[in-house]
Amino acid sequence: MPHTTIAPSSEAAVAALDSGPSPSQQATARLLDDPQEWSSFGRPAGPATPADPSKEPTDFPAWDSHVVLEGMHCAACALTIEDALRAVPGVEKAEVSAATRRARVTWRHAQVLPSEWMEAVRRAGYQALPARDAFARERRQAESRRALWRWLVAGFCMMQVMMYAWPAYVARPGDLSQEMETLLRWASWVISLPVVLFCCGPFFSSALRDIRQRRVSMDLPVALGMLITFVISSLGTFDPSGPFGEEVFYDSLTMFVFFLLSGRWLELRLRDRTAGALEAVMNRLPDAVLRENAAGHFERVATRRLRAGDRVRVLSGEAFPADGTIVRGRTHADEALLTGESTPVLRAEGDTVTAGSYNLDAVVDVRVDGVGADTRFAQIVGLMESASLQKPRLAQLADKVARPFLVVVLLAALGAAIWWWPTDPGKAMMVAVAVLIVTCPCALSLATPVAMLTAAGTLARSGVLVRNLQGLEALAAVDTLVFDKTGTLTRDGLALSSFEPAAGEDADEVLALAALLARQSIHPASRAIAQAGADAATDWKLDTMQEMAGLGLDAWVQRAGARRHLRLGSALHAGLAGEQPVQGVLLAEETSQGWHTLARFVLSEDVRPEAAAVVQALHRHGVQVMLLSGDREDAARAMAARVGITQAEGGCSPQDKLERLQQAQAGGHHVAMVGDGLNDGPVLAGAHVSFAFGRAVPLAQSRADFVVLGDSLELVLQACLLSRRTLQVVRQNMAWAAAYNAVSIPLALAGFMPAWVAGLGMALSSLLVVMNAARLARSLPLAATKHTGTPAAPAASVAIKTGSTATVGRF
Repeated sequence: MPHTTIAPSSEAAVAALDSGPSPSQQATARLLDDPQEWSSFGRPAGPATPADPSKEPTDFPAWDSHVVLEGMHCAACALTIEDALRAVPGVEKAEVSAATRRARVTWRHAQVLPSEWMEAVRRAGYQALPARDAFARERRQAESRRALWRWLVAGFCMMQVMMYAWPAYVARPGDLSQEMETLLRWASWVISLPVVLFCCGPFFSSALRDIRQRRVSMDLPVALGMLITFVISSLGTFDPSGPFGEEVFYDSLTMFVFFLLSGRWLELRLRDRTAGALEAVMNRLPDAVLRENAAGHFERVATRRLRAGDRVRVLSGEAFPADGTIVRGRTHADEALLTGESTPVLRAEGDTVTAGSYNLDAVVDVRVDGVGADTRFAQIVGLMESASLQKPRLAQLADKVARPFLVVVLLAALGAAIWWWPTDPGKAMMVAVAVLIVTCPCALSLATPVAMLTAAGTLARSGVLVRNLQGLEALAAVDTLVFDKTGTLTRDGLALSSFEPAAGEDADEVLALAALLARQSIHPASRAIAQAGADAATDWKLDTMQEMAGLGLDAWVQRAGARRHLRLGSALHAGLAGEQPVQGVLLAEETSQGWHTLARFVLSEDVRPEAAAVVQALHRHGVQVMLLSGDREDAARAMAARVGITQAEGGCSPQDKLERLQQAQAGGHHVAMVGDGLNDGPVLAGAHVSFAFGRAVPLAQSRADFVVLGDSLELVLQACLLSRRTLQVVRQNMAWAAAYNAVSIPLALAGFMPAWVAGLGMALSSLLVVMNAARLARSLPLAATKHTGTPAAPAASVAIKTGSTATVGRF
């Protein structure tokens, strides 16, 4: 379960990991090996292993842990950390994102413990901190402050060095005496020392780490360029008559250090702001909460210590720490995270509240019903974490070429130095420096992931969770969109408009039997029947039950030794396929003569008010729309006509839907599927990209690329438009990065690009990529939908009163 803080023991362990590998610090670091601490930065691994509060952490064979990484700046660093983690026995999977500087590690506690794989990260030259805790946030804030101080010091020193260098630029021969020129050089050397020793520290430490590990990263050529520039300038200062005494380059050094630090600091701020939706979501839960003890008093305990059945007091302005039911008080709750709707909702005694939503008005007491991975909040965080660590196809390509490209950069710089050395050793070294700096592929490695993560954060703030980051790339190419009907084009709920028991059947009895079966399913039709029969009572008990996808329920009920075989669902499922088409849902019983109909339930549904406008907007943007429904053919076509869909098929089983989708794909179409329900699982998995509404069953959510938490189809349209904008931004970033290198490398090799210009170009290229991606952090693109379609009639809300002639009919 996500938490906003970890225990003090964990903070001590993190501090020990950061300090070094001394025996006492290693012993302290092993406090993270306490199984009770694992949930503070992870959860049991696997899609079907939710964290059961009644189980011990060691009852789960594997864990997914999330850590924040320090000291990494590029794709090559991410690959290095992944290699270090995967080499540890017991680590099954390691995914590292250079854009978010986070990692997910899947490990088996029977073979390895957190302190051991974190130590592997430390040996690789980086630091791993448990994610989702206040301590990690403080470390990132401290890192930002240090970056700001380095930038300020570099800027101040640059201005002073430029002041001392200016006379040499404007002086005519004989204007400056040898003593004055020497004095200016020494003054520049002294002022450059803070830049080299303090401001360049991160670059040098990263380069030394690379050399020790026998690898290359993007900091290595930059550090070499800084070191070469300072060394040859120092030699020119100490020995003006030597081979490097003709000119010094302190101004170039301080300028390109300042430009590099400017780019990195702004990049850090922009990245934290545009891709910060994940952290903002994960840190919604309170550190601690007031829990009622055995004596009836409330005491503050850590949120992760809560268990189902606890009674907690939530103060005004606090987030609800778990899923629960209000037992005292009345308030409004902000559930924007869960529904995408910013309007507060009223919650009174008996109403449910969800973890991560905010208590806005008053103090309320809540009975905890669900904690850990059972909460909707934990599922949302899990989806966002999974997306943030995925690498789109274009980003994977950039990662693969990063290391070979850096090797080529080093060889090119060496070749340039050898070429220019006979002409002018000083210029040869500065040409090599310019090549080292200007060719650093930072912009190329950031081009795709920054744009994708920014778009994912924008969607998350609007109520659409990106489960699969590859889906953004696929969605941009979609030309066909397939809708399910029930719960997708129509509202999530159904209402029972009429109930008709068969001749000779007791209305109370058959309604109670139907409700008994319907309560075992979350299908909209089942929920409507269960609600209608909520007050009907029967002494029949459910024995066994099976739900058939797209058909209905098959169950055995028993009473005093008697057993009955019942089916609730379509006519085909009820064994009545040979009869004339029957509207509604049937309850049937198996007898010696075959299946006998007990009752018919006619349900009503209404179209979402925005459905017609969304379909029209999709058509305007070149997307073909289809409707595939498991409902009757005439009902499906009538629904399609109401919203403007020309291609519609009804009576589709899950396999039928999948076959229709595969036929469209075979015709060269890129297909997206929007569904809600058990029978949509296979087709959601088979589509190029898929959407599931947040109230969908877990199977549908697990197969979908996007989960829509809100209740509007416009979010699907807006996600399509944003994905196209995102791919345009990615292409722009890639084109800029390629064009920048194509122009700057020849200029640097030819000696036309001073080191400070190279530093400026490198910083601006990375900054431009991030700023271009930041445009995606704005609100979702306007869908330009107006509810011009036929207004949908509201679903009939019928209070079933058994025996009433208004609601009970006969066959």
